[in-house]
Amino acid sequence: MRLGRGFSLLIGGARSGKSDAAVRLGLAWPGDVVFVATASAGDADMERRIARHQDERPSDWALVEAPLCSANDVDIPDGDALLIIDCVTMLVANLMFAQRDESEIDAHMVVLADALASRTSGPSLVITNEVGLGVHPETEMGREYRDILGRSNRRLAERSESSLFITAGRVLPLQELEFDW
Repeated sequence: MRLGRGFSLLIGGARSGKSDAAVRLGLAWPGDVVFVATASAGDADMERRIARHQDERPSDWALVEAPLCSANDVDIPDGDALLIIDCVTMLVANLMFAQRDESEIDAHMVVLADALASRTSGPSLVITNEVGLGVHPETEMGREYRDILGRSNRRLAERSESSLFITAGRVLPLQELEFDW
């Protein structure tokens, strides 16, 4: 499977191989790579997870730490650099903790998706989790998060050139349903 030079969404469950696929694609890219990280280390476990991700990618890739990743962060790469955003899952959580309501997060995601789709200098890979396939969240905040992330993923997929579902390290292309017989 080959990706185009536009905006591609990599979606799957936890530990499904999304970040690994993005790193492999980045290693295959003939030019520069800019990695936008949205995670913040709020505890020792997150520090370990962030360190593991850092160890898994080349140290010569440009790094942008952007917990509230916006369209401005997408404009950073010069030339034909590959842009990797890892990940929308953390971005949505960060926006919620920054007291953004659902309509503000939706608007944020639409602007970000439009900026990614209009990027002409190089391709973009955006990583996100599909959390709607798991256990029904027990708390109201958990349910709200699941719903907002699901809608955010749809916003990104609507504007992406390709969307890939990754599970067990394997990739399935996602297609839009045609509503005509």
